[in-house]
Amino acid sequence: MSRNQEKIIEKIHLALEEIRPFLESDGGDISFVSLKDGKHVKVQLHGACVGCSVNQMTLKSGVEMTIKKYLPQIESVESIDPKMND
Repeated sequence: MSRNQEKIIEKIHLALEEIRPFLESDGGDISFVSLKDGKHVKVQLHGACVGCSVNQMTLKSGVEMTIKKYLPQIESVESIDPKMND
């Protein structure tokens, strides 16, 4: 992994730490899964966030916006299905 990619992932973790208290207050959480081409982030929602009807809105308006605040070059943030990680 390049130093540049390490820096990007470090900033993604900072962004997730910023948004985490809001998710935890609703019984959820989030974790970083992967970074592709330095522009596409995959995360996994946990707890109450998994079945929540507004999780896509949370993902776009909360998580993606926060990550882009740290890293404007990020083009997309997607959530993976937790069942795929079993």
